[in-house]
Amino acid sequence: MDTRISVDLESYKYPDGTVALAEMRLEIRRGEFTGILGSNGSGKTTLLKVMDGLIKGYKGEVLLDGENVLKLHPRDIYRKVGLVFQNPDDQLFATTVFEDAAFGPRNMGCGEAEVKTRVEAALASVDMAEFAGKGIHNLSYGQKKRVCIAGLLAMGHEILLLDEPTAGLDPMGEYRMMELLTRLNRDQGVTIVMATHSVDLVPIFLHQLHILSRGRLIRGGAPEEVFTAPEELANVKLRLPHIAELIYQLKHEEGFSFSRLPLTIGEARREMVEAMQRSRSGN
Repeated sequence: MDTRISVDLESYKYPDGTVALAEMRLEIRRGEFTGILGSNGSGKTTLLKVMDGLIKGYKGEVLLDGENVLKLHPRDIYRKVGLVFQNPDDQLFATTVFEDAAFGPRNMGCGEAEVKTRVEAALASVDMAEFAGKGIHNLSYGQKKRVCIAGLLAMGHEILLLDEPTAGLDPMGEYRMMELLTRLNRDQGVTIVMATHSVDLVPIFLHQLHILSRGRLIRGGAPEEVFTAPEELANVKLRLPHIAELIYQLKHEEGFSFSRLPLTIGEARREMVEAMQRSRSGN
């Protein structure tokens, strides 16, 4: 897989002098579903804005398909990359679902026939085709988030940056949002970078995970590689996924024998069955 976004930052400071990001080296590869995990105030949103070209006053370099973002015209960036804000009401402004999703393609100079084709395909991709004529103010919070994603897909974006896409959703809404993103990633090849603090969703869906704390990357790799140091997670105000925490306590406090730290219910079930079988054979 080739690299779509490469971040090599020495530092970025807020106007008041506070260091927001520092010593940041990160690569987003084509077709990956990547998570940026961190507590509130860790710098997740700032990092996404740097990737999207919205923040420019940093020391270092950000490349999009090998080209320096600071030297690209905004239109060249937005043809490839789109940022979905945490609050969809900050992003939606048109009267109806169709008109909102159509704004981007029209602004790119697409003819009305192409706009219609793009918008219909984008709304279908996020399961919102039947709501095309519905007023934005009549949508649920989760539906609004889907329309935001559709608006970027209609512009042809190949890379989606999402800031807390499951925030404000109930548990079923969270799962449906993650299923949607997984489908876009798997079936349409959309490269996805998701900033989140929801540790329980991460191991089920993501390929790569990076932990951010106080503007610095602490750990990175596949989720099963990252979730191996609960003490280190606690130091950055995070925890293991609930399943992993249960197995960790059974192993270190109750003396159960587990070969690895599972991150999902299915993995935990297999580990527990194998542990019981080993226990029986030892007796």
